[in-house]
Amino acid sequence: MDVFTRTWRNWRHSRKFAKLGKGCRFLGRDLELEGHVELGDFCRVREAVKLRARPEAKIVIGDRCLLSWNVIIEAGELVEIHDQAGLAEYSIIRDGTHLIYGTEANWRYTPNYYKPIIIEESAWIGSGAYISKGVRVGKGAVIGVGSVVTCDVPPFEVWVGAPARFLRHRTVDLPEELEKLAQRLIQEQGIKEDRREY
Repeated sequence: MDVFTRTWRNWRHSRKFAKLGKGCRFLGRDLELEGHVELGDFCRVREAVKLRARPEAKIVIGDRCLLSWNVIIEAGELVEIHDQAGLAEYSIIRDGTHLIYGTEANWRYTPNYYKPIIIEESAWIGSGAYISKGVRVGKGAVIGVGSVVTCDVPPFEVWVGAPARFLRHRTVDLPEELEKLAQRLIQEQGIKEDRREY
């Protein structure tokens, strides 16, 4: 992509946000945005991302977050994503649903209801994962590919499956083979320094 195209896309997409931090980059041609959406500093937004907030609702995204291809975020009340969180391609975050209990009426005619979703700092949401209403994903937690999360995930835990279940903690009681792999890779490649701006 040439400099002119990149500059044009950044300018065009930046005008859609209720609040936009510095240094954000929009790496795709298509970005659908409705309602009140805030984006922090130095975020990356890729192709075909959809961010929809109903009237009176908010989507608030912190600094240095990644929204990969075809991510969908829908808020009826609040979706809050803290700094340095990453959402892989085709992940969906939706804080509401149709009422299905207590009535035999068709889903189209029943009320919607909402509960806020919070994704804490440095959490990673894997490809094709679905985060349901009222969920809090803890700091540094990892959600596996294709998982469906319907309850809170504690910090630094890895959850997988549909419905998602606890697999293991990221640093505590690791199997020997994972411990060795981690030590080898860290020794070979190190931990990259946190860059203030990129």
